[in-house]
Amino acid sequence: MPMIDHHSIFLLVSALVSVIGLILLIAVVKLNPVITLFVTALLLAIVTGMPLPTVIHSFEAGVGGTLGHIAIIVALGTMLGKMMAESGAADQIAHTLIEVFGEKNVPWAMVVIGLLIGLPAFFEVGFVLLVPILFTVARRTGTSLILLGLPMVAGLSVVHGLVPPHPAAMLAVTIYKADVGRTIFYALLIGIPAAVIAGPIYARIIAPHVQLPVENQMAEQLTAHDERRSLPGFWLSLLAILLPVILMLIGSWADAMSVPGSAFNNGLHLAGNDDMALLIGALFSFVTLGTMRGFTRATILRFSTECLAPTAAITLLVGAGGGFGRVLQDSGVAGAIIVVAMLSHVPLLLLAWLLAALMRLATGSATVAMTTAAGIVAPIAMHSTGVHPELLAIATGAGSLIFSHVNDGGFWLVKEYFNMSVGQTMKTWSVCETIISILGLIFTAAVWCAI
Repeated sequence: MPMIDHHSIFLLVSALVSVIGLILLIAVVKLNPVITLFVTALLLAIVTGMPLPTVIHSFEAGVGGTLGHIAIIVALGTMLGKMMAESGAADQIAHTLIEVFGEKNVPWAMVVIGLLIGLPAFFEVGFVLLVPILFTVARRTGTSLILLGLPMVAGLSVVHGLVPPHPAAMLAVTIYKADVGRTIFYALLIGIPAAVIAGPIYARIIAPHVQLPVENQMAEQLTAHDERRSLPGFWLSLLAILLPVILMLIGSWADAMSVPGSAFNNGLHLAGNDDMALLIGALFSFVTLGTMRGFTRATILRFSTECLAPTAAITLLVGAGGGFGRVLQDSGVAGAIIVVAMLSHVPLLLLAWLLAALMRLATGSATVAMTTAAGIVAPIAMHSTGVHPELLAIATGAGSLIFSHVNDGGFWLVKEYFNMSVGQTMKTWSVCETIISILGLIFTAAVWCAI
């Protein structure tokens, strides 16, 4: 049995001090966040005794690993979003949503869209796909970005952490050897109420207390267009945003639709890859929302190039957050957290949630938190009686969503696109995530007791 030694305590205290210092430097001292993340990660690595030759490599590995996934997603998603904005597709979808749900109920529409679009896609993919529609609806209705945006990200987050066949949730299901169908049923039963409370309901409470700047560069970029143009049809507009989602769903079902390992099967997996699905979606938008709408190739090139400028800072911030998270792992902080959780002698369901929550706080990655916690708890669960693996998977997913902060790429995406300060992002997005996490645990425990 592992023991809590003085070094583990020192690691945990060092990590806590570094995170607090990071927040103060960004929010109070107003130091550039990228520089702050880099300097704080280096100081943490040195203080915790990491070998000096590995310090920079650790940060770079974290940046590279994060950007390898995020950079291309943000770029392709922004290009698709720009085409939807310039062609009027985002306007068409926004207009239809407002017409069907009514202006007062649009926040409820946004949480539903988040749940649907986020099902096959990682959080970042769903976010960049939906952001143009969010900005357009907010502009058309004059509604606070917080009031509409929090329900959207709550929907995306719930399916990311709780609902198969989302890739992250499927990892936990596989590790626990849970039944996929039952997990989906329980996850929706637990996740939908959590998303409603953390999204539309909490947004209505917090929105009056968050005053956003009037200017938002990303919103201007993704809603700028010629007001005189005619709008594309609703179904074509919807297809443009759903095509990447459909491809990702096909990719997740590839093994059920074809012989694993066959050329067709490999092709389905390739088309369903996040990057490939977004690339196909962007190219599809260039043709259907660009060329077929009368835009010249030069104009489409200009759209796809100019929209990338505002994403540079966002991408760097997300990468730097990943670098900081990697240093937290390599310095031994993540291992110390596991030791503390393992020695806490808590019930299995709470242990799964607690391990995932602590790993999320340390690493910033819900997927890493989920897989690490499930890998530790699954062998224990196999030798325990009265275990419901489906609920263990959901509890682990719920824990992995807790309090997103400065080492999480999603934190910086929400902050920069919504043009919020670090403090505002914590009051909105971080609290929204925590509500989902805690309610997820409570509702899962209730179902556990009921069955």
